Amino acid sequence: MLDRRTLLATLAATSALAGTRAHAMFAEPASEGDRLTALYERIYDRLIDESPEFAAALGLDKGDRAALKAKLDDRSPAGIKKNHQLYRDGLADLKKIDASKLSGMDLVNYETFRGPWEGYVKAYDTFSYGLHSWPEPHPVTQLSGSYRAVPDFLINQHAIADAADAEAYLARCADFAVQLDNETGRLKTDHAGGIVPPDFVIDRTLGQFDRIWAPAPAANGLTTTIAAKTKDIPGDWAARCAALIEDKIYPAMKRQAAELRAVRPRATHDAGVWRLPQGEDYYAYALRFATTTGMSAEEVHKLGLDRVADLSAQADAIFKAQGMTKGSVAERMRALGKDPRFLYPNTDEGKAKLIAELNNQMQAMQARLPEAFGRLPKAKAEIRRVPADIEDGATGGYYQVPALDGSRPGAYYINLRDTAENPSWTLPTLTYHEASPGHHHQIALAQEATGIPRLRRLPAYSVYTEGWGLYAEQLADEMGVYENDPWGRLGYLQSYMFRAARLVVDTGLHHYRWTREKGIQYYNETLGTPEPSNVTEIERYCVWPGQATSYMVGQTQWVAIREKAKAALGAKFDLRAFHDTALSAGAMPIEVLAGLIERWTAAQKG
Repeated sequence: MLDRRTLLATLAATSALAGTRAHAMFAEPASEGDRLTALYERIYDRLIDESPEFAAALGLDKGDRAALKAKLDDRSPAGIKKNHQLYRDGLADLKKIDASKLSGMDLVNYETFRGPWEGYVKAYDTFSYGLHSWPEPHPVTQLSGSYRAVPDFLINQHAIADAADAEAYLARCADFAVQLDNETGRLKTDHAGGIVPPDFVIDRTLGQFDRIWAPAPAANGLTTTIAAKTKDIPGDWAARCAALIEDKIYPAMKRQAAELRAVRPRATHDAGVWRLPQGEDYYAYALRFATTTGMSAEEVHKLGLDRVADLSAQADAIFKAQGMTKGSVAERMRALGKDPRFLYPNTDEGKAKLIAELNNQMQAMQARLPEAFGRLPKAKAEIRRVPADIEDGATGGYYQVPALDGSRPGAYYINLRDTAENPSWTLPTLTYHEASPGHHHQIALAQEATGIPRLRRLPAYSVYTEGWGLYAEQLADEMGVYENDPWGRLGYLQSYMFRAARLVVDTGLHHYRWTREKGIQYYNETLGTPEPSNVTEIERYCVWPGQATSYMVGQTQWVAIREKAKAALGAKFDLRAFHDTALSAGAMPIEVLAGLIERWTAAQKG
């Protein structure tokens, strides 16, 4: 999956980003399409200027934006309102564009944001909670909050080349404490309004707090990071950072934890958002946000059940061909997951070997990409370990985009809290999803695209980006990577079963009012994945309602769109041209993608 901050802040690209801003902002637009592009350029620059962390992720907190390097995003109610206002203003300006005068890519650009932004603004006016960036009912959980996002950001994305950069790092550390208190204020307001997380979410989050502040300030990752990054820069940087941690950051964290402890007696064990004010409407919005479709919870649930049944039958056939005939598919998957042949030692050496082999898999696939793509990204990718202090509650893997100036490659992070959760037969398909031809390939190409506004190069729309990541797993299978590897193909099928089961459990929790335990039991009985990872996943859906449905819904739509074009074009269908057309236009709602490919198909016929 995409790193949450990446998905929320989303990202962009081009040669024009080196410091100059698009001329369309300053020239009188000559057409309706030019007016639209100028509008998107203004919104893009406003997004950069109002989100220092977004600017840093893109490597743009320099030059005339250097002051942003000493700041973090504003997580106060006022900061969130300002973020909402950007979309309100953008929608108001979009309504002034005459869509009847648009065609080609201008029409795609218009359609990409017009409908979704209207939905966002309606949600802002409807719900009083959980709309910072995406539908997320609680600002601080085991997966969300500045307590975990800011250290990850500073450690992995704040570059230090000189004393000014080091001072900016310390300024951000000081601001970290401010943002923690801003979030704590929001927690108090939410809790007073009955927006209380489930008891198990609070417990998991408090456990992570305990692990984060366990080290002495001098041993905290923020301190050791600045010490490493300033080894050639004179100054008492580490000592100053440790003092900020002791005097400001740890106390702010403890105030936040105290608020969670105070509300814990009021928490219930109910897992779904149906328990919250306007909870059923909130989940319906979350599904629309995640899938960009009008699919109901019942339809999503049925799609999941149908896909699980089909994929289980395919896995059963492979098991039987390999002589494994006893037990359910899940039981055989579980047995295979414990087979010593496929396990890495749960040591630093074993984890290093695992990551080295993943990098080899990624490089082998990158060498084969010309078979399916005409355009290849220039940006490189690396595979890294999820930081140990947040791995307990983190997802199995996520992708972080490259900096636009080439100073930082793309990175796929894999969670190695326990190597038993990652038997070797499960890993290739994860690499194809997160790196190549998955997230890295799609997002880096969008960053490097020309002919579309910078705002359109963002990896918005989980149904497109995560749908592509899952489609990329199927594409790798179609390229024959598992021809002599039945175990690897079982890993691929299990990955798909996992995403199909998400449709069942997410709707189960939030629409059919399943318990957390019922969701875990369904995973245990269906997938054969380790129970600790199943628990982590189910608890993820509890705090990110709807998001996990975007993968399989998106993949299903990607395949349907491709097959429709293939049927229409017959021998004229060119897979590489299909991929290049779909990826060069940037992320978009799935129905907009369908329209784009329909027009491309008609042009190919002509």
